[in-house]
This record gives sequence, C-alpha cells and structure tokens, in this order.
Amino acid sequence: MDVHNTLPDGTTLADVAGAHEADLQVQQRFGVRYLHYWVDAEGGKVFCLVEAPNADAAHAVHREAHGLVADEIYPVEQG
Repeated sequence: MDVHNTLPDGTTLADVAGAHEADLQVQQRFGVRYLHYWVDAEGGKVFCLVEAPNADAAHAVHREAHGLVADEIYPVEQG
C-alpha cells in the first residue's frame, strides 16, 4: 500500500483518477499492478493498493506515469 501524504494544491478527484489511469498505462513494463486507490480529499492524501515485486518498481511506475511518487510504502497482506 503506498501513501501520498500531500497532494499538490488544487488537485481534484478527476486529477487523481487521471494519474491512476496513467499508472495503468505503464505498470506492465515494471511488473506492477495498481489495483485500487482511495482519496482522503479533506486530508489531501491518496492511498494506492499495488502488487509489485518491490518498492522501487512501484515508485518507478508513479515516477514515469505522472511524477507523483508516494511518500511511504507499506507491505500489506489481505486478511
């Protein structure tokens, strides 16, 4: 699970949806699958559920797709 703690000023839900779509366009090159995302609009945060071989690969997708690299990545397992 990656976390974006601060979004650029003026970021809209449509902007986040567009960034997610951009991730989907490049993720295969890095062996990554961005599955879902959640937006905390009031807190200015985004949480992305991603399957990736490692944190570097997840960062690489965001970096190439739109440049908004996550601030934190947490390894999680579905319970």
